[in-house]
Amino acid sequence: MQKTIIIGIAGGSASGKTSLAKRLKKAFEESNSIMILRQDDYYKDQAYMTMEERLKVNYDHPLAFDNDLLAQHLKALRSGQTIEKPTYDFIRYTRAEATEAVSPCDVIVIEGLFVLEDEGIRRNLDIKLFVDTPADVRFIRRLTRDVRDRGRSLENVVSQYLNTVRVMHEQFIEPSKRYADVIIPEGGKNEVAVDLLTTKISSIIKMNML
Repeated sequence: MQKTIIIGIAGGSASGKTSLAKRLKKAFEESNSIMILRQDDYYKDQAYMTMEERLKVNYDHPLAFDNDLLAQHLKALRSGQTIEKPTYDFIRYTRAEATEAVSPCDVIVIEGLFVLEDEGIRRNLDIKLFVDTPADVRFIRRLTRDVRDRGRSLENVVSQYLNTVRVMHEQFIEPSKRYADVIIPEGGKNEVAVDLLTTKISSIIKMNML
């Protein structure tokens, strides 16, 4: 019987979680055996709030995410069900109207800030990874990404980092490292870790083919 394996990748903002997930998916793109879920898509719907109210929300706190829905979706995918995954609009600071149909496959990679912090999500993970990257590197990456891709101003990014991102990292994300099976410095740039994980995933896929 085919078993779906769920790999969780946690770590600080701009630590390299997404690049690691993409490296793993790319290694098996021909077989289409891996899919990626992003915890960012599970930010709570805030359509009922004004833009002014949305701007005051702490988006680096676990309560900003609908982690219960994410845990339910992981459980459903493991049981062979297709889910309707939400999507998020980072310009409007709320959930987008469109959803995406996601079907189960051999390996599901879920990446996000609080993937290891939340117990409900953690219970659904077979392999738990934590990407460990220096704070200065993470800040530079976040600044570049948010200005370029998410319509943020430099002042906004710096203020958010100092007031919430750094504080929430120390309070919630860094402590979740203790739940990791493997700690990976520098994420997708760590060739040794990528090779080891690729080998492990390959063995999982081969077992499912028997």
